[in-house]
Amino acid sequence: ILAQAHIGSRFSRHQSLAPCDRSTRLQAIMSLKLQKRLAASIKDCGKGRIWLDPNEANEISMANSRFNIRKLIKDGLIIRKAVKMHSRSRVRKNLDAKRKGRHTGIGKRKGTREARMPTKVLWMRRQRVLRRLLRKYRQQKKIDKHIYHYFYRHSKGNCYKNKRVLVEAIHKMKAEKMKAKALVEQSEARKEKAKLAKQKKLEKKEEAQRADGKK
Repeated sequence: ILAQAHIGSRFSRHQSLAPCDRSTRLQAIMSLKLQKRLAASIKDCGKGRIWLDPNEANEISMANSRFNIRKLIKDGLIIRKAVKMHSRSRVRKNLDAKRKGRHTGIGKRKGTREARMPTKVLWMRRQRVLRRLLRKYRQQKKIDKHIYHYFYRHSKGNCYKNKRVLVEAIHKMKAEKMKAKALVEQSEARKEKAKLAKQKKLEKKEEAQRADGKK
């Protein structure tokens, strides 16, 4: 009997409260749809970003024009919420770690080595670096057009794996050219010296012959 009475009382309580609560809640929700739409239109944003003061639901529900909605916005009963921040701090932190070589093991790789970093791209980068250096040296008159052409062709022929090797090769060739030039100059100077000495000797010989002829 007690159980029946308890069930009956519970049923009667639900029956008396639930429909009323539901209707008022639905009425409040339905009544504020228009206000939210108008506020979104006025504030030029989506309806999701509009905040309606729950304590002033009755007053807000009475506003049925843009003029009234503007007044409520001015009073602070309707607010446009700030855009949610989409932080990139974690992304930056992860990228910094990747630059150090973290998170790049076998398990993190998708795609073959060629797909991840094509050899053609590496080749193009290397050629551009080497050719840029050669152009710069030619403009600064560090190398002439013949040396430029020689190293341009050899760069394309995969003779230099990086800029440092190319610079060393340029310095080596310039040193060799300078050495060869110095040797040529020395030999020319020696020849000139020998020529002068020979000429002097001939002049002395002719003078001696003349002196003998006079006697």
